[in-house]
Amino acid sequence: MLSVHWRMAELWTLQKTRGLTEDEQSELSACLHYNAIYARKLAGLYNLSLAASMTNDTDWQHEICAQIEKLENQGGSSPQLKNG
Repeated sequence: MLSVHWRMAELWTLQKTRGLTEDEQSELSACLHYNAIYARKLAGLYNLSLAASMTNDTDWQHEICAQIEKLENQGGSSPQLKNG
């Protein structure tokens, strides 16, 4: 998960208990903007992967899947969740 997603979740949680400051609102807006760009890029790659699959172009599909994996792994590993 991208660090922007962690921050967006944190800001969303904060706004449930109190109003966000002007800086926090601006930061949330920036996170949402970045998330939209990320989602569009990923959706575009998924669509290209489908097209490659439908045309049986396995080399192209492998290239696209590598791009998808790189984008999905962007931002490093997510924090470890601890059980109870």
